[in-house]
Amino acid sequence: MAAEQASGVRCEFRTAATWIELTVETTGLRLPWLPDEVRWAVFSATIDGVPIGDARVSGGSELHLGEPTGPRFVKGRPTVVQFELGGTGVEERRVVVWLPQTETVELQDVRADAPLRPAEPSGRPRWWHHGSSISHCIEADTPLGVWPVVAADQLGLDVTNLGFAANAHLDQYTARAMRDSGADLFSLKAGINIVGADTMKRRTFVPAVHGFLDTIRDGAPTAPILVISPIICPMHEDTPGPTVTDPETGERRGTPMLTPDPFDPPLTLRAVREILEGIVQQRAPEDPALFYLDGLELFGAHDLDELPDGLHPSPAGYLRMAERFAASPVVSEWMAAARRARGASRND
Repeated sequence: MAAEQASGVRCEFRTAATWIELTVETTGLRLPWLPDEVRWAVFSATIDGVPIGDARVSGGSELHLGEPTGPRFVKGRPTVVQFELGGTGVEERRVVVWLPQTETVELQDVRADAPLRPAEPSGRPRWWHHGSSISHCIEADTPLGVWPVVAADQLGLDVTNLGFAANAHLDQYTARAMRDSGADLFSLKAGINIVGADTMKRRTFVPAVHGFLDTIRDGAPTAPILVISPIICPMHEDTPGPTVTDPETGERRGTPMLTPDPFDPPLTLRAVREILEGIVQQRAPEDPALFYLDGLELFGAHDLDELPDGLHPSPAGYLRMAERFAASPVVSEWMAAARRARGASRND
């Protein structure tokens, strides 16, 4: 379901329409510790890259998790999302409707007062990013508040966001999708889900990272890859997983091991950062298009005021991450490498 939630997914049209309507059926998650209030699915729209506002709809289906009797599905109803586009009704513009990153969205119909046709490719370098819930950004206020979406806009990139809440576990099918994408740039933000679920120890984590990078390199031998380590998460900086979540309050904590294996110790975020940086340094002599960015530069100890649940940034925290990502010298080097690779490809 995390892969079906539409983080970074949008519909792009060329049209002279003055309004557009989408009939959709949404499905969102409900957790017992979240407030029992109306759940809104937020859609956003832009015209020629300029945001024109959001549309908030409710009444979709809900999947309730964490209940004593097991998962419970509550069927919703289709609803209409409408945007007033203005304009003359004559001049075509690029209209983009961004789907809510909090929902699975079934698009049933699209209507407008002028013909709609697929927008031409943007011409921007294509960036494929893979990460956890901290890249999925369910907590963002709108789909335009997802940090990879914000960063892509600031950097002039066309983003595909493979941010899968709770599911960044170095799966090979994700690496193969990235390998076969034809993208110009790649990034991998790994560690928090692996520590939080205790799915790997050092012995398995190291070759899994190498394997993920090797798979991308099989199809994209020169495309720049940026490896990003985890942002701060106090409960797991020095305490391994699995994360324990209180079923009533949602409060989370790590799980200290009483007798860790001295030959294969459990992973903490501090260990993950050291491992990822070491892997990039090890591979760098033969792979100059591989870069490392410390996640603490995006969101660190001085940002805890915007980490309300101890794990996920607030909407404002995600905007901080995007701004710092776009301003990072490492990201500048990563993008410069992509420009060189594109130039070499055109010359060939």
